[in-house]
Amino acid sequence: MNEKLYLHEFIDIIGQNRAQYMHHMTANWSPVGQEDRNQLCYGVWGVLGSTGRWPEVVNIWELEGIDGAVDYFRFELNSPTLQDPRMAKWWTAAAPLRSGGNDRLMVPAPWTRTISELCADGVRGELYAHDRLMVRPGTSSDYLEMLREQGMAIHARYGWELAGAWESLMVDDSECFVVWAIPRWEAWAEYEKARRADPELAGWWNAAREVVTSTSRIILIDSPLCPFKIGRQPRRSDRTQAWDEG
Repeated sequence: MNEKLYLHEFIDIIGQNRAQYMHHMTANWSPVGQEDRNQLCYGVWGVLGSTGRWPEVVNIWELEGIDGAVDYFRFELNSPTLQDPRMAKWWTAAAPLRSGGNDRLMVPAPWTRTISELCADGVRGELYAHDRLMVRPGTSSDYLEMLREQGMAIHARYGWELAGAWESLMVDDSECFVVWAIPRWEAWAEYEKARRADPELAGWWNAAREVVTSTSRIILIDSPLCPFKIGRQPRRSDRTQAWDEG
């Protein structure tokens, strides 16, 4: 039973700073988050611009459940600046790399694996499909159950492995996110070509439309220190230079 809470972030990158930002998040921030807040890095990816906004990064973080988020947010916001003052140097370094973003909190499907379990199982992809699904209010859990009962097996025929499935908090149970690990680009191409040609795959999407009102898919590529890529959490030793969080 996965009882974690997840923080999903779309990050707008300034100029040619995507690689530097991804390293700053994984090597400089993630080890501190692990130590101070029990926050694990689920994934940090670059968005393939041909499929979404550019330049953009997607971050997902794993927290110790909703109760754990109480201490997490109090730790961060218990300051007049609404930022942890010990991280002032980190914020200063991050500011020239990004212009803003859009976040949400997500609850996992009970059967979806934690990042530690995914790493232990060796789940990884050459690329990842990131689906954002708007569903009729009140049906987010219904969609996730359909995904478990039907969708996972159909996608597995094309080599796609479920890496995460969530419903967003505080939006009237009307939004889901799903991430698929895809072993190679050819597996993505075969799936997309089969969307209408394969009756079983087409049937899955038709059945999903009973609750899904719109779907948007972007392709993600691992950052160098993404846990899916290295099979573990980023460490302080992964830093390319000394970092003092101040």
